[in-house]
Amino acid sequence: MALDHVSLGSTGLSVSELALGTWRFGRRLVDGEERYDAEGVVETDEDRAYELLDAYADAGGNFIDTADKYGDGRAERWIGNWLEDRDRLDYVIATKIHRPRREGDPNARGLNRRHLRRQIDTCLERLGTDYIDLLYCHRWDDDTPAEEFMRTLNGLVESGRVNYLGISSGRPDAWKIVKANEIARREGYEPFTVTQPRYNLVDREIDANYLPMCRDYGLGAVTWSPLAWGFLTGKYRRDDRNDESSTAAQDGRFADRYLTEENFDALEVLLEIADDIDATPAQVALAWQLHHPDITAPIVGASTVEQLTENLGAADVSLSAEQFERLSATFAGSE
Repeated sequence: MALDHVSLGSTGLSVSELALGTWRFGRRLVDGEERYDAEGVVETDEDRAYELLDAYADAGGNFIDTADKYGDGRAERWIGNWLEDRDRLDYVIATKIHRPRREGDPNARGLNRRHLRRQIDTCLERLGTDYIDLLYCHRWDDDTPAEEFMRTLNGLVESGRVNYLGISSGRPDAWKIVKANEIARREGYEPFTVTQPRYNLVDREIDANYLPMCRDYGLGAVTWSPLAWGFLTGKYRRDDRNDESSTAAQDGRFADRYLTEENFDALEVLLEIADDIDATPAQVALAWQLHHPDITAPIVGASTVEQLTENLGAADVSLSAEQFERLSATFAGSE
């Protein structure tokens, strides 16, 4: 298995067709919830993080996705430590800024100029590098005028600390991205060239307007949650929602979003195709995105090297046009 490379929107960069997500690195869980003020259980410790990074690089991967929030900064620091023994130029590092970073400080969040300038220096220090290939705004900031944060972000690019800009979105608000880029065009600022929306076979909100926007504006679409938080791995069954002992049912948000009859209908199609081509459900779900003309690179994560190797194996899965269309027709989402 060797990952191919694809163009990252209009940046001119070439990145692996599957990005490595590091949101589990250093993540502390207390009773299943992420906590920063307690020791908790570390979901992916430092040694395991290095093993995953090694396995990804050995497969030809070069596109590493992180954020200042992941593991309360530990993810960035571990990536920086790992890069010390490698050629920095071989990797495209993407990180994100937005989430609250200082307890009790209302200005240590969002996209205001003070927070962006402070956090970019923190991110660079942790990553042990003097530039970030791709800086995402982790979320849109309705409290800061777009004119202000686009001007500040442009300054980060002009200073050489950031090469390209992206926007990660919890909600598929295509018009906000267009608004920001129109400001950038008018003022001569660096625009957003990459987006990071949630997208998978059963989360299809971006089909109607967001993906066409990306296509028309030449924006790369690097998708998160391509396996729908594990739903598309096939490990859940229809009766899990009514099983009080099921951890999936106990998580009300997960159950409400994914354990639905409509989603299980889509999952059945996925399982049938996986069986037909002798691939795992996760590989087929990822392969569907790799075959999608509007998707640049899904972000994959894993708890173990074995799990990561399985996910990266999606790059070797070939879907026929008929199989791709069957999967695409499983869910008619809209914004």
